[in-house]
Amino acid sequence: MATDFWINLPVKDLNRSKEFFQSLNFTVNERFSDSEQMAGIVVGEHNSMIMLFPEATLEGFARNPMTDTAVSTEVLLSISADSREEVQEMCEKVIQAGGKIFSEPGETNGMYGAGFCDLDGHRWNLLVM
Repeated sequence: MATDFWINLPVKDLNRSKEFFQSLNFTVNERFSDSEQMAGIVVGEHNSMIMLFPEATLEGFARNPMTDTAVSTEVLLSISADSREEVQEMCEKVIQAGGKIFSEPGETNGMYGAGFCDLDGHRWNLLVM
């Protein structure tokens, strides 16, 4: 039976990506803090893990080329926010940390949220449920 779940993302600069996510108040898993080949970013109360790998390392595991996020989207990662204010604050932090907003905060289909790209172009969705 599966007991844990990780999402693996390729990054161009592991240290810059760790700094980006830390500036958004995500925690870096201490188990991988000294590694130059991977970093674990802890998401939420259930401690879901986003694993960041240099592109070449992840290509080796996947045995497939990585998606060019400048021209296509492979996945949309969705995370919850507790309030509209939290969505606004997160968007401000994303911009300050060098990310981009691709969907401004607002209401769609009865949900309030926004969308941003991290430093490597991976798309994230913030939602108040």
